[in-house]
Amino acid sequence: MNSKQARFELRLNQEDKLFFEQASQLAGFKTLSSFVLTALRSYATKVFQENEKILISQKEKETFFDAVFSNAEPNDALKKATTKYLKTDL
Repeated sequence: MNSKQARFELRLNQEDKLFFEQASQLAGFKTLSSFVLTALRSYATKVFQENEKILISQKEKETFFDAVFSNAEPNDALKKATTKYLKTDL
């Protein structure tokens, strides 16, 4: 990543600003900016982790969608498993 600083501006109402400032102080942050950056980074990391759980890589996505949308006939193992499943009492 580039170490050059970038600016991010956020407009919010006075009530939200006060709320975030109080939370920042309670959490022990020296500045509201450091609190907001930490909270945003934490949430963004969680979003990425949740998406990675679904399909880890682009290659897996391609493999999955190729399999779903192909017109391939099921192989013998799949047919056998389906027959066995349909005969079981659930």
